[in-house]
Amino acid sequence: MIFLILLLIVILAVFCGILYVRHKAKEFSRTIFGTEDLSDGIRQMKREYASTPKSVSGMTNLLLPKIVSDFPDFEYDEMKERAENTLTQYLRAVTQKNTAVLTDGNTELKQQLENHIQMLSIKGLWEHFDQIKIHRTEIHQYKKADGRCIITFQSALECFHYITDTSSVIEGSKEYKYQTKYNTDLIYIQDRNLLENELDHALGINCPNCGAPLSSLGAKKCEYCGTPVIEINIHAWSFSDIKEMN
Repeated sequence: MIFLILLLIVILAVFCGILYVRHKAKEFSRTIFGTEDLSDGIRQMKREYASTPKSVSGMTNLLLPKIVSDFPDFEYDEMKERAENTLTQYLRAVTQKNTAVLTDGNTELKQQLENHIQMLSIKGLWEHFDQIKIHRTEIHQYKKADGRCIITFQSALECFHYITDTSSVIEGSKEYKYQTKYNTDLIYIQDRNLLENELDHALGINCPNCGAPLSSLGAKKCEYCGTPVIEINIHAWSFSDIKEMN
């Protein structure tokens, strides 16, 4: 008899504990999510996260005057658009497993893309970036090192990002959008020898008029005959690296 009473007390205590936990869970969910259903609250949180763009570390107002001072012909809007197009092409190339989709960028960036696609293929995986939308792009960094000037653009974007194997999604989601940001490096080769290696001799760096060597690519004209060399400066800019910033 005593055993049954103790058992009933234990059962009652457990039942009361369950009711208390449920009450607290509803109270927590109502406070945090505005609904008593915790699962609905979690889904709502996922939807809000999926629709909120990442913030970018924009330094354009500070760095652009320095860049224009070094390169008076630098067209910010044009280069920003190129950066966004290059980033979009890169992600689409990964999705399609086709390096030819990337039409801009130097040999470093194209090798980076090829390595990424090969790594996925070796693992038997397929990475998808669907419905890419770029929210904002700003200059994030400007530095000079090893004969190069590097401008880093940072872009906040959204897409449906997921990875599949032969039969199912193993990472990411087809249901919720993925908010992230990427850094895209734009470089200007200042060193004459570096430029020759970078472009595989595809671009002549001699004056088109007198044939004199152009040792300073920042120059707007040949120092010997005065011929404009703007075309060479345009081609000296190239995209060299794309990296996700978490």
